[in-house]
Amino acid sequence: MKLKIGITGCSGSLGKFILKKKGFKFICFKGDIRKKKDIRNWLSKNDLNALIHLAAIVPIKTVNKNKKKALHVNYIGTKNLVDEMLNYNISWFFFSSTSHVYSSSSKKILETKKTRPISFYGKTKLLSENYIRTKLKNKINFCIGRIFSTSNISQKKNYLVPDLLRKIKLTKKKIYLSNLNHYRDFISMREIADIILKFYKINFKGTINIGRGKGVLLKDIALAIAKKYRKEVEFVDNSKSTFLVADIKKLRKYIKLKKTQKINNLIF
Repeated sequence: MKLKIGITGCSGSLGKFILKKKGFKFICFKGDIRKKKDIRNWLSKNDLNALIHLAAIVPIKTVNKNKKKALHVNYIGTKNLVDEMLNYNISWFFFSSTSHVYSSSSKKILETKKTRPISFYGKTKLLSENYIRTKLKNKINFCIGRIFSTSNISQKKNYLVPDLLRKIKLTKKKIYLSNLNHYRDFISMREIADIILKFYKINFKGTINIGRGKGVLLKDIALAIAKKYRKEVEFVDNSKSTFLVADIKKLRKYIKLKKTQKINNLIF
């Protein structure tokens, strides 16, 4: 009998990658995460072994347009889910958190680094993390995965890569870009999906960075896009550089990552 794993956020990019994995029976949550009744109905109808919580409002631009809604979905929704799942025989819980719970650092970031969110999105995730630790301690095994940057062909607008692709493809003259003097740690959705399910198989408990441990300059992504479409781009460096790169020594104890991806593989 296949193990039954509940997933919130099935329609998102990461959810779609997880659903492709064989050997499991995935049960998608199709209600409103802000409504306890919807969560209760879902859990009562499905005898779940584990739960992967991906549902959230992202990216940063979308969050900042409606902070109240983002707080209700990202934090209150998580709170509702945690409260309800305590009434069922769920043995393992994965929470999709973010590198945005950290502040910028000139060094690779360890899980033990003091949390200081760099965005409102990061604040909603940190609130959720703290609630999970308080409510599930000694009750349900949980994994908090702090996912660093990611990109794939199916990402919607307002994410960095889709926005850059659209701007550069549509421009007919030289394009000027700003606020790209930053380093981020990119990992593919496919790898994240594999990591989450590996953690479930080994019953991993605790907080862990999910990244590649290598910084990618955002300017280089823009240059790769410009080269493909034969466009000219110039950068206006009007912001101080920031670094969000994971220390993945802890991750490497459990996961053997594939060879480092080329920038083009993150974009096209």
